[in-house]
Amino acid sequence: MSRSDEEGGTRRPTVVTLSKLAGVAPSTVTRALRGDSRISKKTRDRILALAKGAGYTPNIMARTLSSGRNGLYGLVLGPQDNPFYAQILYEATAQAEDLGFRLLIIHAGPGPIEESTAQALLNYQVNGCLISSAMLSSQAGRICEENRVPLVMVNRVAYQQGCAVTCDNRGGGAELARHLLSRGRRSFGIIRTSNFSSTARDREEGFAGALAEAGLEVMLRYDGKSNYDGGFAAGEEIARLPDSQRPDAFFALSDIMAMGLMDGLRLNGLRVPEDVAVVGFDGLPQAARRIYDLTTIEQPLTLMLRRAFQMVEARMEDRSLPEEVVTLRGRLIARASG
Repeated sequence: MSRSDEEGGTRRPTVVTLSKLAGVAPSTVTRALRGDSRISKKTRDRILALAKGAGYTPNIMARTLSSGRNGLYGLVLGPQDNPFYAQILYEATAQAEDLGFRLLIIHAGPGPIEESTAQALLNYQVNGCLISSAMLSSQAGRICEENRVPLVMVNRVAYQQGCAVTCDNRGGGAELARHLLSRGRRSFGIIRTSNFSSTARDREEGFAGALAEAGLEVMLRYDGKSNYDGGFAAGEEIARLPDSQRPDAFFALSDIMAMGLMDGLRLNGLRVPEDVAVVGFDGLPQAARRIYDLTTIEQPLTLMLRRAFQMVEARMEDRSLPEEVVTLRGRLIARASG
């Protein structure tokens, strides 16, 4: 017995040890530790509890030798000035730790993921990749496909290649419009980003579609940066509009833009929600602060990332699986802003 396998005379617990404790096959333990949905939640929870109690940690080297995998996943995030990507990072890191994986983090910015980013992922020999920033260029997608690296988009829809897990952005936008209508609002504006992603487009189309069903339309669209400063600049310009030209409700396509919008409006003499109602989308923790108290759609990030990891794992096991887009419903959180 090597010293690394021994601590005070006690052998380090293994998958076989856990399988005996749980009364199941070792393969069942392995799948449960990976979060495989083929294993029932009750069994997964029981095995995870046993693993924690026994002090089990995955043997990365053994898994690499037996499976040809190193347990390293790429996570490509959008701009660091949007705290939503910090939420994705936090949740993905927690889930990867539970599953015994490691993450390679790349901040790629708001534009298309280019060849250099894809090449960086390959240089580190990632087994799969989750992408949550903007679009995947055809060249980057081709590089990953040729090197048999499964890709899953998170909070984005992949139109040319790959799989995706996303919130129901269209449905969420429609729900926000119906909510504002129920609050008596009758003129509407949208604060959107000039970098128009599938996420932003679906949110806007859902919002505008629900208004159209009520015989109304979007009165004003403002294009800006997809961050706090972009929302703040919009608030300053909107506050300068004559009352007759200013909508009484605005949908900012992200929470961070909505918070900037509210500050821009207030610092220029308008009250939220008395003069202008504001709603956002994402469910950032910061949006719940009393200074904002923002009405929003909360994305089901835990479920989205769990499903994304499962999709990558499944395609590592079976390369012939078809492309798949999974859409999960968000939750309306009605607060004082609108």
